[in-house]
Amino acid sequence: MYGMTQCTSDEKDFGVFLIHRLAERWNKPVPEIYSILNDTDILDGYVIKCYDALHTLGAEYLVEDLTEFTREKGIAV
Repeated sequence: MYGMTQCTSDEKDFGVFLIHRLAERWNKPVPEIYSILNDTDILDGYVIKCYDALHTLGAEYLVEDLTEFTREKGIAV
């Protein structure tokens, strides 16, 4: 597991950016979004781990992708 503490500054910025976009889309507070992504290992196991590929994609696509992935993990958003 990578962990937000073991990632680069760019990866952290990207994670924070996505958390804020999801908070806007899901109409939930930022800490709740962080908890969801962290508890399901989406943050470290997908967002940070796949940063090199993901950061080249558009924000709208990423929000849709993460919404679908979160639902697949059994979380209602």
